[in-house]
Amino acid sequence: MRARLPGPGIALNVLARAALRRRPRDPIVSQTDFSTLPLNPDLLSNLASLDYHQMTPIQASSLPDILAGRDVIGQGKTGSGKTAAFGLGVLNKLDVKRFRVQTLVLCPTRELADQVAKELRKLARSIHNIKILTLCGGMPFGPQIGSLEHGAHIVVGTPGRIEEHLRKGTLILENVDTLVLDEADRMLDMGFQPALDAILAYVPKSRQTLLFSATFPDQIKQLADYIMVDPLVVKVEARHDSNSIAQSLFRVGTDDNRLDALLRLLAHHQPVSAVVFCNTRAETLDVADALNAAGHSAIALNGDLDQRQRDESLVTFANKSVSVLVATDVAARGLDIEDLDAVINYRMALDPEIHVHRIGRTGRAGSQGIACTLFSDREGHRLADLEGYLNTVFEPEALPAAVHAHYRPQPAPMITVQIDGGKKQKVRPGDVLGALTGEQGIDGSEVGKISVFDQCTYVAVARGARKRAVDKLGRGRIKGRSFRVRVV
Repeated sequence: MRARLPGPGIALNVLARAALRRRPRDPIVSQTDFSTLPLNPDLLSNLASLDYHQMTPIQASSLPDILAGRDVIGQGKTGSGKTAAFGLGVLNKLDVKRFRVQTLVLCPTRELADQVAKELRKLARSIHNIKILTLCGGMPFGPQIGSLEHGAHIVVGTPGRIEEHLRKGTLILENVDTLVLDEADRMLDMGFQPALDAILAYVPKSRQTLLFSATFPDQIKQLADYIMVDPLVVKVEARHDSNSIAQSLFRVGTDDNRLDALLRLLAHHQPVSAVVFCNTRAETLDVADALNAAGHSAIALNGDLDQRQRDESLVTFANKSVSVLVATDVAARGLDIEDLDAVINYRMALDPEIHVHRIGRTGRAGSQGIACTLFSDREGHRLADLEGYLNTVFEPEALPAAVHAHYRPQPAPMITVQIDGGKKQKVRPGDVLGALTGEQGIDGSEVGKISVFDQCTYVAVARGARKRAVDKLGRGRIKGRSFRVRVV
């Protein structure tokens, strides 16, 4: 018997508005239309150009109060639209003529900070001369000081690096009127409480505070009580359609049985992309090594990796150059991968909410997904907690047949080429595409995602086009310059 997640239980908590009288031929405007909000006309126009018309549940529930200046706590998972919820609130009140830091957004990881900053810039396209700056650890400190000297309106960063800038006096927050804590639960899980406390001492007490979190443990409640004033609490149950994720549980014995079960599941389902969740950093390395030894293309993602390694791991998995990402929950936070075929819990999550967050990474946007969980008798209490949380009884399934001796996993469809030039060298995705597809180049359909970082660029190309792509980039020029290239 295959247990499935309950159907959508999305709670929409929007204040009722008086019905507007309309002439018979006037179009009826839904109360979830962005046009019903008191937003700056330029923001509304930009939303329409982005084809953003209807608010998501968390946006409809929180935006009216955010725009009114109230403190808000939003509980929603990745993909619920929370970035646009606080982003529109921040941008609507921003005074561009005051070239001071007016909003501080704190995120647990650089990946999430980059993702948030990118979304804010997209929402702010219609606002001229706005500057959004990211300040994250793992990046050179000096260039960040230079960027701060030129000023910024919005700063998005990680707590450790923000605290460092404050201690050294290179970041001034005395004009901040909005503080946003995104993925607050992960910030606390990662040990950022002392850094948060230090940062709060530099932020004016008279401000609006917005806190977003996928889970709401006691630590978050205590933090909210300490930093917020009479906050509105918005909780969106973003559970997936019962038809979008097939969830299965499999009983295992020893750790050797666990690895064998993982190999059986991968051989049976043959996902193009899968995330395997482990509970420790060491285990991510062990499992990734075992998968590679068995012929799979796997890479580990955990908090011990330096920033370059983390970037490379995420890029190669996201562009389908690696089929399996083996990650801890903290490292995978903010991970937003399109068309993720499967999630496999190598060990059960420590908390039912985290379990739901894990498996919710597949079966998104109407696509089908597979979620498999391995558990032992020693994890029985976690299984009982999960069943109580989901109001579901799971019946363990039989594992697929043992992997045949002649079975060979399919290689990832793409490979990744690194170019030793990035934003600092004025390299743009269009430049890379042109260099690859120019005279005697490869076909545009053989080029995948292009990710441009400060000092390097990663481009995915079809596996069969590897030699031609490397030769073309190695012989050619980008922005009038020759760059070194290598296959990751």
